[in-house]
Parts: sequence; C-alpha cells; structure tokens
Amino acid sequence: EVQLVESGGGLVQTGGSLRLSCAASGFTFAFDDYAIGWFRQAPGKEREGVSCINNSKGKTHYADSVKGRFTISSDKAKNTVYLQMNDLKPEDTAVYYCAAGPVVPIPSSVTGYQYWGQGTQVTVSS
Repeated sequence: EVQLVESGGGLVQTGGSLRLSCAASGFTFAFDDYAIGWFRQAPGKEREGVSCINNSKGKTHYADSVKGRFTISSDKAKNTVYLQMNDLKPEDTAVYYCAAGPVVPIPSSVTGYQYWGQGTQVTVSS
C-alpha cells in the first residue's frame, strides 16, 4: 500500500520560511520512477499545483506564483521529497498536499497523480 505522509506545516509570519516533507512508502516501482508533486488548496478555492519533481527526467516544475521563493528537492535514500518555502506570503496559506504518480503528463494538473497524502496546513499571518 502506497503511503504519502506530509509534515512540516505550521504558522509563520509574512516573510518567514517553512520546509515541508513528503515521506513515501509502498511504491511498486523505484522512487525515482515517480513524479512527485506538491499541491495546495485554500478555503473555497480549487486545488492548484505548486511544484513537481521528476528525478528520472531530471526535471522540476514551479507555479509562477512561487518561482524564486520555493524549492523542491528529493532524497532518494529516504524516499522523501521536500518543499522549501521562503519569503512566505499570506496568499500562500492553504492545506498543502503531496501527490505521486508514475506517469504525469502535466505536472501542475491533478490528473495523473495516483496517490495523495492527507495534507498539512500552512498558515501565513500578515
């Protein structure tokens, strides 16, 4: 059974930083064979793609709203993907979800991601 467990969320002031972690287990294929993405969903809004990493292709993807502030990385030895979030803004407030899939045609779209974590709350105060 595939499990994705997010951690690292919390309350931070504007301009602060947080690092989210997504620990994966139970993959059928090798960890690097999966695209792993971070999504977020604010109250009353649709879930949106934030960032994605595909180690087998050596590619990363970022939403325009987080470029230059967020950095995605992975630790193959720990089967964990990280999202370093700097210069946080109130509009970054949302529940952040980790997702994974072996074939993800569009990194920013929920389509293609087979597995989802339960989410971790990020709140940025002004």
